[in-house]
Amino acid sequence: MSVLETLADLIRIPSVNPNYDQGTNEAVVCDYVESFFCDWGIETVRQPVLPSRDNLIAKLPGRDSNRCIVLEAHMDTVSTVGMTIEPFEPTIRNGRMHGRGACDTKAGLAAMMHAIVQLKRQASPPPWDIWLAATVDEEFSYRGVVELCSSLKADAAVVAAVVAEPTELRMVTASKGLVRFKVETLGRSAHSAKPHLGINAIEAMGRIIAALETDHRQLHQQKHPLLGPPTCNVGVIRGGVQINLVPSNCEIEVDRRLLPGETPDDVLQHYQALIESLNLGQAETVIHPPLLTDIPLETETNSPPVKAMQSVLQKLNLDPEPMGVPFCSDASKFGQIGIPAMIFGPGSIDQAHSAEEWVPCDQVRTATEIIAQFCQTCSD
Repeated sequence: MSVLETLADLIRIPSVNPNYDQGTNEAVVCDYVESFFCDWGIETVRQPVLPSRDNLIAKLPGRDSNRCIVLEAHMDTVSTVGMTIEPFEPTIRNGRMHGRGACDTKAGLAAMMHAIVQLKRQASPPPWDIWLAATVDEEFSYRGVVELCSSLKADAAVVAAVVAEPTELRMVTASKGLVRFKVETLGRSAHSAKPHLGINAIEAMGRIIAALETDHRQLHQQKHPLLGPPTCNVGVIRGGVQINLVPSNCEIEVDRRLLPGETPDDVLQHYQALIESLNLGQAETVIHPPLLTDIPLETETNSPPVKAMQSVLQKLNLDPEPMGVPFCSDASKFGQIGIPAMIFGPGSIDQAHSAEEWVPCDQVRTATEIIAQFCQTCSD
């Protein structure tokens, strides 16, 4: 079976994260990956994460079983709502495989699966054990990789992690972190004919939004060599009941992307101080606990795993320079426990989550070869 046939099989299996519309879960994909490796005589272990949602870890022995490289790819996808193609009917057109998850990130998973098989078929085993971890829940709150990393914390033998995401075959060593939070203003309702009897929560929120906009412009003074400046976006606003009432409540949801060196706690404290400095009259303000947080990733570009990946990319006449990306992924969780992590895979993030998701077929084949060569090259 070719890597493209495996990718097509994976796309046919609905694995929309159950927290989204039309959500199923990753269970059938997990069964498929387990069966795939069983057919090749490769050991697999299930790691329970949530009810009926397990990580699947395949283990290929190397010459030194005291150390290992972890290849990681998530099995879940985002919703199919709004797609303009049949999401679970993989189709190849103009050298591209179409379908939900084709790019994010079943292509990366398929490439890693076939890289493991390629390594098994070679006469000489890799320097170290190679684990492939197919994980759950990346598209909602990354509980799969958190469980995986919890089990790795006591194991200092993990020398590198490669996390599958669409990077157009570029090596990513830095990514932004994230804090998402809700701000709420509380006023007092009144008839709109006598607005002076009320406290307008929307007007108070308007002053907060204006202050945030001014504050956001200051973010551009910070720069990271691979990531650029941090960013902030007010993505949701809700307030009021009807036009003839003074609104007693308004809320916004804010998405702030972090640079290495920033923490969610520090960023939230900054916004708390900013809002407290405003004159909002009698309106009360509440900053709710974070909806979601993630820490930034920054892997040393002179580390042995990065140098090994550069060597492989150069050999194949591909761009070997490390790059940064603005999106979050499972990779930062490996970095948090001291494991050098890189993000790598076929396809572009521009196609991820899109109405017509696709991945270039040639990149899927090339990714397989790159990952296999990396696992053979990465050593002391």
